[in-house]
Amino acid sequence: MFDDPRMSLAVEIAREAGQIALEYFRSGSYQIDRKPDLSPVTAADRRAEEMLRQRIEEKFSDDAILGEEYGQSPGNSGYRWILDPIDGTKSFISGVPLFGTLVGLQKDGENIGGVIEIPALDQRIYALRDQGAWYQSSSEREVVQAGVSQCEQLSEGLVLTSEFEGWTERGGENLLWQLEKKAWFTRTWGDCYGYLMVATGRAVLMVDPAMNLWDAAAVQPILEEAGGTFTDWQGNATADGGEGIGTNGKVLDEVLEVLRP
Repeated sequence: MFDDPRMSLAVEIAREAGQIALEYFRSGSYQIDRKPDLSPVTAADRRAEEMLRQRIEEKFSDDAILGEEYGQSPGNSGYRWILDPIDGTKSFISGVPLFGTLVGLQKDGENIGGVIEIPALDQRIYALRDQGAWYQSSSEREVVQAGVSQCEQLSEGLVLTSEFEGWTERGGENLLWQLEKKAWFTRTWGDCYGYLMVATGRAVLMVDPAMNLWDAAAVQPILEEAGGTFTDWQGNATADGGEGIGTNGKVLDEVLEVLRP
């Protein structure tokens, strides 16, 4: 799909990492550990990231890598890979098939490419700056160009978010309630799957009260290349804001009216 060798590798290894996670998911035979922040982590997270790093280092040894499980590896090429081997580990350990693998690609600090791989649903979406966003699912093997919904208002579409804890921690329960009242309907099909839903036109908004760079770096170029937006709660187009709003573009102002104050 892409002439760029890094993006071709990103699509390939995201799928391989997803299959590693899927093996553990189907077997259910793994230990659940807790990180210092009490978030869960499993052998599947670690093994998938180890594979991702190995494949990148074999082909692009001068590139930097930042991963959720193993931190930062330096590089001098100007490129940096941003890895989340299992985005949605809480879904993963709960038997919910909406977890995914995220592979983001930066060039000189700009997020230029990304992959969202949802292995349990056999769905994936990937994008490279100025070359569009592309989607493939198990029901339709052909790769098709992805595009966001054309709904003009929240009242016309599906609004998604992740767990409620992040809203509570920042005192934002009322903001979530305001968005829910404005939406046609809402669901908590969150994490990277929510952003895939926006990029493929099935939801108008996915909003996160707390995000890390490895949660967001792959998402930003995918949504933008699909015709949508990815911003922080002030409307800045960034993956470094510690929060996220993914929209079809048409409802962004309506969302910011609620969240920006």
